[in-house]
Amino acid sequence: MKTLPLMNMLDKAIAYVSPEKAVRRLQSRGMLALAGGYSGARMDRAALAGWRPGTGSPSTDIDLDLPTLRARSRDLARNAPVATGAINTSVTHVVGTGLSLKPRIDAEYLGLTEPEAEQWIKHTMREFKNWAESVDCDVARRLNFYGIQSLAFRSALESGDAHVLTPMIKRPGRAYDLALQIIEADRICNEGNMPDSETLVGGVEINPQTGEAIRYHVAKSHPGDLRRVVGWDKVDAYGAQTGRRNVLAVMEQLRPGQVRGVPMLAPVIEPLKQIGTYTNAELQAAVTSGLYSVFIKMDPAAFAEMFDDEGQGAFLNRAKGWSGELEAGQAINLLPGESIESANPGRPNAQFDPFVQAIIAQIGTALEIPYEVLIMRFQSSYSAARAAMLMAWRLWRRRRDLLITTLCQPVYALFLDEAVGAGRIHCPGYFSDPSVRLAWQGSEWIGDGPGSMDPQKEIKAASDRVALGISTLEAESILYDGVDWETKYRTRVREQRMMVEGGLVEAVNAGAPVEPDDETSRDEEEAPKQ
Repeated sequence: MKTLPLMNMLDKAIAYVSPEKAVRRLQSRGMLALAGGYSGARMDRAALAGWRPGTGSPSTDIDLDLPTLRARSRDLARNAPVATGAINTSVTHVVGTGLSLKPRIDAEYLGLTEPEAEQWIKHTMREFKNWAESVDCDVARRLNFYGIQSLAFRSALESGDAHVLTPMIKRPGRAYDLALQIIEADRICNEGNMPDSETLVGGVEINPQTGEAIRYHVAKSHPGDLRRVVGWDKVDAYGAQTGRRNVLAVMEQLRPGQVRGVPMLAPVIEPLKQIGTYTNAELQAAVTSGLYSVFIKMDPAAFAEMFDDEGQGAFLNRAKGWSGELEAGQAINLLPGESIESANPGRPNAQFDPFVQAIIAQIGTALEIPYEVLIMRFQSSYSAARAAMLMAWRLWRRRRDLLITTLCQPVYALFLDEAVGAGRIHCPGYFSDPSVRLAWQGSEWIGDGPGSMDPQKEIKAASDRVALGISTLEAESILYDGVDWETKYRTRVREQRMMVEGGLVEAVNAGAPVEPDDETSRDEEEAPKQ
């Protein structure tokens, strides 16, 4: 039962000067004492007494720790199997072979007929393919656009964010000047290593009233480069005259006012490091216990009788030269009087796997990747495995949408700006009306599908959804393998036409389902139900 608070020395001092204020103060403290509140905010409990986290801003809580978080995250991505698997799995399922463009223009708003819209889409996809599948879209001419997607997303996961510059570079024989350059997170830093201020946070100049990024400080070389070139370039986020996007920031924002991104592994860096240390210790112990060596022990009295001074010296020198390392099948001479005493290491440790599984399950919870998916081991039932994949796909779809929003769609808009300006793609009213421009820029990005765990069950479920009207052929096609239904339909029509022309099937029955004859139907009707 809670009791009213007693007057402390401060209360008594206030009462001496102003009794009315002292009464109001005591009443307020009494109401607070009687209130329910949260036990998590109590300071009088042993478990919480020493827990006093700060209430810093996003810049205070995030930016000061970012250099260490990035370094440790990359080290884990290189050397910790679980961390490597988490990042590789995310990149594979979010990007895969690349997110492909499918224009979805608002034909009705633009006044286009369906054939006109289809013709425009075909032409635009052909032009975009010309740009995206060439390494000329990369400033360094190493990756095509789909490789840039993968690298930018991986860099954002490992370092917290990745910034993509969008310069215009004229190259002989190329139709488009748009090029992309991925900048690793470390290169976006304050010029001259100046401390953060109200308008400069982590290399990003911001508008103090709106919080939007207006300029980026890009180091000419990586801060960790041994041949570092000192200097910074200042890149405006948007063109002063046109509003063109010069920098694209690929990152997930976790807090209002956050400027720089946090590595994906940041919440689990400590358990990942600890589990790696523990695994190495268990592995070394198991290797040591598996070695078989013979130790030769000699009685001191016999040693003195058997060897003269020269022989004793040679024996002692050889025995002293043993470093303590063991090798399988090794015979080791000990010094006279020495013996080997070792405790049974009990390796392999029977509790190793259950303990590691429990820790990895917690790591997977923090990363939103189910344990079965994180370790790529499906030993439970079909339902449990499918549930794990569905949970993981919710995360991957959200991150795919993030990549589309921050990279793919802005790049397509920049490409269309150049294509329309150069007259290679015809879009009436594109530059005169923002609404018309958005109608022309409508698109869908299609990635690899989740695959199939039980094709028969999943096809039956998809067929039922379409039959009930709660799904479409287009949606089910994309869900199955990431390819839209129209593309498959056109391919099927072409295949059927070629088969008819080649005489493999008759035109009437081409692609038609086989109808059972009367005898087969009668047999099925009379067959007893199981």
